[in-house]
Amino acid sequence: MNIKQDIIQRANHVFYVVIFLAVCVVFRLVSVQYFKKDLKGRFWRERVAATLIQRDTIRAMRGNIYAHDGYLLATSLPSYVVGLDPTMAKPDYFNKKVDSLGLLLSQLYGDRSRQDYTDMIVDARKRKRRYVLLNRRRVTFQERQKMLTWPFFRSSAKVAARGGVLRPYYERYHPYGQMAERTIGNLDAKTGRGLIGLEASFQPALAGKNAVGLVEVLSGGIRKPVDDGPEMKPEPGMDLYTTIDVNYQDMAESALRSTLEKYNAAKGCVVVMEVATGEIRAMANLSRVSSTTGPNRYVENFNHALAGRTDPGSTFKLATMMALMEEKAISLNQLVATGDGSTRYNGIEIRDASRTGKGTITAREVFEKSSNVGIHMLMRSYFYKRPDLYCQYLRKFHLTQPTGIHMKGEAIPVVRNPDMKGWSKVSLTSMSYGYEMQITPLQMLAFYNAVANGGRWVRPVLVKQIKLADELIEDNKPYVAPDPICSKETARKAQELLRGVVEHGTAKHINNPFYAIAGKTGTAQKVINGKYQVGRYYTSFIGYFPANNPKYSMITVVDNPEGDNIDMLYAGAVAAPVFKAVADRIVAYDYQMHAPIRVRASRPQSTTDVVAGYADDLHVIGSTLNMRNEPSTEGWVEATPRGGWKARPTRTDRVPDVRGLTLRDALYLLENRGFRVLVDGRGKVKEQSVEPGTGIEKAAGKVITLTLG
Repeated sequence: MNIKQDIIQRANHVFYVVIFLAVCVVFRLVSVQYFKKDLKGRFWRERVAATLIQRDTIRAMRGNIYAHDGYLLATSLPSYVVGLDPTMAKPDYFNKKVDSLGLLLSQLYGDRSRQDYTDMIVDARKRKRRYVLLNRRRVTFQERQKMLTWPFFRSSAKVAARGGVLRPYYERYHPYGQMAERTIGNLDAKTGRGLIGLEASFQPALAGKNAVGLVEVLSGGIRKPVDDGPEMKPEPGMDLYTTIDVNYQDMAESALRSTLEKYNAAKGCVVVMEVATGEIRAMANLSRVSSTTGPNRYVENFNHALAGRTDPGSTFKLATMMALMEEKAISLNQLVATGDGSTRYNGIEIRDASRTGKGTITAREVFEKSSNVGIHMLMRSYFYKRPDLYCQYLRKFHLTQPTGIHMKGEAIPVVRNPDMKGWSKVSLTSMSYGYEMQITPLQMLAFYNAVANGGRWVRPVLVKQIKLADELIEDNKPYVAPDPICSKETARKAQELLRGVVEHGTAKHINNPFYAIAGKTGTAQKVINGKYQVGRYYTSFIGYFPANNPKYSMITVVDNPEGDNIDMLYAGAVAAPVFKAVADRIVAYDYQMHAPIRVRASRPQSTTDVVAGYADDLHVIGSTLNMRNEPSTEGWVEATPRGGWKARPTRTDRVPDVRGLTLRDALYLLENRGFRVLVDGRGKVKEQSVEPGTGIEKAAGKVITLTLG
């Protein structure tokens, strides 16, 4: 045998040995994975899977959404999954404390006995399980705080945690329930991302920054963090401070709901906006949901104000009148022959809502009485030969573009022009009184708000500030368009027209002597299969108040009201009263809208009519109302015949003397001593049924009657 053959033979032997070893390794791996069990009876593949290390995402706490007046509109409340690593504690600690933990768990959850919980934890320790889920019910934050004092969960500088695990999960909570639900928005249950409303529009700011780290995936899919260092701490989201006022929102929703239920209407909306700043104080949207078991319900499932495009109807006549006034094409006192309220033009019939007609009236009355024929006649005299010029004014009025509000979902208005497909010889006619277009309520409100603002167009805004804790991140100042939508003279005349609608026109029944309202009704007939449907209306009222010094603008919409009397389904009877109901409550609530009461600058007033009271309260009243003769003593005092003050005894073991006190003070003294009190009359306490100074023990159980006068 030569050397070459010897080398080849040795190489073959090595090859066979390597192949044999490889087969042995594979056999051993298969045996361990699928046939070999550990001391606990588990296959090794299950044990490996039970200690799998993976990267996991810990969601950040989402930012809060606040109302204009500081109330919470949306927040994230934590709940906690309760688990335990029974192998972490030392034997002496475990044996000493496990029974106590079982008792506490039984008291907390109430589903198992103390012994059941104790046995479960002891068994898990014997099996050397690294994690045991103690209960599937998550605990609240308050319950978590109590658990931090329990064995195995207690943690301090001196006592280290001995296995307790409280993993947080955050759930979105709306303190006011369904109030402004569509405006605030909600979250995707799986991803935690905002779906609609402010939650979606400000998703990056609200979401914060999640933390990504390693977790140990235990049996049953339980995930236990491997490291709880700073890098595993998510960054919380920012807070939104909206312009919504919860009181105004409640006013808007309650008035709208009442009217929708009264007329069994399909849907509706109310938007209240501050004239000078564009800040939206309320945005209510309600839709009818049919029920087979009871009356129809109204819920917030669509933002009609933001995305509900439709023909605005007669509220659009303001734009037509302003375009004519800007061109100086009409005089408000010129006469217009409306005849019997019906005419034809290029094959279409133009009719007024009134069946009797209005005859020859002024241009001012055309608007106040909402005459379609009159608007047609005024337009025909000037703009029918200049359709492009009319459309230019609509662009100048900001009616052809979205408002640009910082909220997703705003619909783009559709306002025709001669270059668009579908333009016809009668398009300008229909447009002049609010048809052949699709505009949202918010876009129409912004236009009317500009009129109230003297021609200055202000962008509507819902979020005023974004903060991270106390740090101001973004401050949304009011945006005022650089160019006014019209001249000051046109704005003044438009304001006169809107005031006239309420004083003499289609909304005169909402006129009142306490404050002035200016606005316009709009009743648009529904078009189904290309035909106008009698009795199917989209009603609205847009205006502002007080008319002489506008502070708030508002739109109210009631879509498809139902009723036997068609004449009672127009905007003046349906939408306008909603406007007045909301405006009345706002005027009563907003004290800044009222002129201050003048106080005569005479000599300081005396407090001689005050018989008794608490000295600190009397000091505040005296300094605020510029009163003299304030008490010099402290505590409860009473007036002397000479106009001075002396201390009134109020021993805790005696029935106090409450004569001369206000009812609030009397209830404070008596109820804090355990007495039940009955009241008769009005005013201050004149008499009390139990004699002052009577011992508490002797008077115990008695009902004290206070006579006021």
